[in-house]
This record gives sequence, C-alpha cells and structure tokens, in this order.
Amino acid sequence: MAILTRVGRIELAKAVKAQSIYLAWGAGEQQWDTTPITEQRTSTQLTQVLGYRKARRVLYCEPDVNGEIQVPEGGFTASSQATPHIYCEFNYDFTDALDKTIRELGLMVGTLPSSGEPAGKFYHAPSDIVDPGVLMLVEHRPAMYRDQGVRETFEFVLSF
Repeated sequence: MAILTRVGRIELAKAVKAQSIYLAWGAGEQQWDTTPITEQRTSTQLTQVLGYRKARRVLYCEPDVNGEIQVPEGGFTASSQATPHIYCEFNYDFTDALDKTIRELGLMVGTLPSSGEPAGKFYHAPSDIVDPGVLMLVEHRPAMYRDQGVRETFEFVLSF
C-alpha cells in the first residue's frame, strides 16, 4: 500500500502557504438555525458569500497539547521550519458585514481581488473578487449577528 510521506505533506503545505489565503463568510440558509446541516466534502463554495478577509497570519506549526495555538482539534506550536500543518488567523474589523448574520465560513486558497482594489485592503465584498479561489475548509456554525462593537477572530489549522 502506498502512503503520502511526511516530506510529501510538507510540500503540499508549502504550495498552499505560498498562495493568497482568505476566509469567506456567508449568510448560509436561515433554516440552518432550526435544522443544522452537516458540511459536505463535495462543497466547492459557500451558499451566500458576504465578504472575504485576507489572513493576518499564516504560519507553519506542529501538534503540541500545551502549545500557544489552540483550536478545536487540539494544541499547536508555531514552527520556523516547514511542516505539514498551516495555522491561519483571520481578524475581521468592526464594519465587515455589519448588521448581517453569519452562518458559514470557508477558508479559500488562491483568492484574487480585482486589480482595482487597493493593495493593502484586507476585506473585500464578493463583487470585488475576480476569482474566489479553492474552498479548502468549510464550516457551518450557529447564527452570529454582526454587531458594530465586535471584531471577530477565527483561527484554523490545515493539516496535510
């Protein structure tokens, strides 16, 4: 039986980390509030995208129960060396999708904003995106209303 080696997994992580990484969030479907829906491996996009936020930090990391990075899957420690694990942090601003309800998240790789968007802009409306990229991770979540006094932060670890 063939296996994907650790160095092969590291090469996959390097290829992903070299691309632009964004977190898309969306309204999802209102019926999810009463009837939760399971994420599908065959998903290629979110149901109702509201915006895209560029990753603030993208780091290699290694599993570590007591590590400074804590996600639902466990603990990790940042690494200066390439590993098969990539930590991604997204910090939304107070006005991103203000007064909207968020029910879905999608970690996108290769997202391309239109050429008219300023280089330092981190949040983009769907109309400002030329190519949404590839949906690497999808999460349906309980409805979260976007209030002006809150800045959401999301953290994920992609493991290859």
